[in-house]
Amino acid sequence: MLGVIFTIARNTFLESVRQPIYFILVALAGVFQVFTTWTAAFSMGYTESAEVSSDDQMMLGLSLGMAMLIGMLLAAFLATSVISKEIERKTVLTVVSKPVPRPSVVLGKYLGVATAIAIAMVTILLFALLGVRHGVLMTAGDTVDQPVLVFSFAAVVVAFGVGTWGNYFYGWVFSQTTTLLLCPLMLLAYVLVLMVSKKWHIQPLATDLKPQIMMTCVAILLSQLVMTAIATAASARLGQVMTIVICSAALVLGLSSNHFLGRRAVQNTPIARIESGSPVMPSRPALQNNSDEYDVVLELEPRTPIRVGSPFYYGPNPSGLFLATSPYTPFKGDLKDMNQVADRKTPAALVVESVEKKKIRLIRVGAGEEDGVKIASRVPRPGDYVFLKPTRVSRPFLAAWGAVPNMQFFWLTDAVTQHQDIPPRHLGLVALYALLMIGAFLSLAVALFQKREVG
Repeated sequence: MLGVIFTIARNTFLESVRQPIYFILVALAGVFQVFTTWTAAFSMGYTESAEVSSDDQMMLGLSLGMAMLIGMLLAAFLATSVISKEIERKTVLTVVSKPVPRPSVVLGKYLGVATAIAIAMVTILLFALLGVRHGVLMTAGDTVDQPVLVFSFAAVVVAFGVGTWGNYFYGWVFSQTTTLLLCPLMLLAYVLVLMVSKKWHIQPLATDLKPQIMMTCVAILLSQLVMTAIATAASARLGQVMTIVICSAALVLGLSSNHFLGRRAVQNTPIARIESGSPVMPSRPALQNNSDEYDVVLELEPRTPIRVGSPFYYGPNPSGLFLATSPYTPFKGDLKDMNQVADRKTPAALVVESVEKKKIRLIRVGAGEEDGVKIASRVPRPGDYVFLKPTRVSRPFLAAWGAVPNMQFFWLTDAVTQHQDIPPRHLGLVALYALLMIGAFLSLAVALFQKREVG
């Protein structure tokens, strides 16, 4: 079975990279990157960030946005070329007429197209990384980054030269040879650029390496593997035009689902973020029993004033989803009256005991865990978001929000440009989400192709 899937994937991959549109879109991405690096001096500001600043932020957003758009077009064109058009031309009969399960056909087709798109996306993202190293030419007096120009131009010339030579003397497909060579050559060019400073001095690789931008590029690549699964499902029943429409709609809806669905599905507003926390009495468990106290330090002063006696909620997501605290009845008593605070008949609550700029002291009032009442699954952690009310969840909107592939999860560019560190754990969660989405849409593709008449 695996041999059959591999054979289908291999043939699909070769057919995909031979498509003229494959070469055209990759070449357009390179041309776009050149013009973006040359002309993206729009911001007229010098806002600093961890890895990019000023107009380079604009260039990074434009480059990665174009990468997502080109990846979507590639997925739609290639998927229809190897699935929908084969069904229309009846060539798929040569496979399904044999004892080959249709799920194997779909999986093989997806793997072939996904591999081709992964190679194209790596090449396009390398264009963007080279552009980030070069930087935007903001004024006429800015000097060009000669190592970037020399090594990237050499990679393009070698790829085009070998493609032309092979096509003329050996009959190789020019688009296939050029695009497949361009990926490793651009990777080599990028490594060489990292080894040399702008003034041609040898330097450590990590000097100009941008880890946060690298993780952003990986997330973009994952988004296109999801888009390929969507295109595979659509092309199992639809032609090229409708597949492009479906993929375009998935991209637009996926990027805007947080605005139209997410804010209605999960309603809460964070007011601050936790920098650190520690129990007032380290010798006893924190926030389990009444009168337990816990100190929290916020990263910045809260957007909304936090007052003594206010309820305190926290969790890992800025949307308010998956709070670490359960909803509880706000405490209406006097915090100075320890009889009310320690009374087990008082409903359990987590209350702000004191406020001193960014330092908040919390106290648990009412029933404790020894009474079977648990209001916090854990203590506050660095990076948690702070809320003053429990999160309201609308199940219909939550279901719709979950059904639409959320492309905003893959768009980490805003975090880079706004000086927000992307933890590797978050990228792992994005990869897990991509895997789930790919599995869901491939299952849909199998269901659609299973009943498709191909004869």
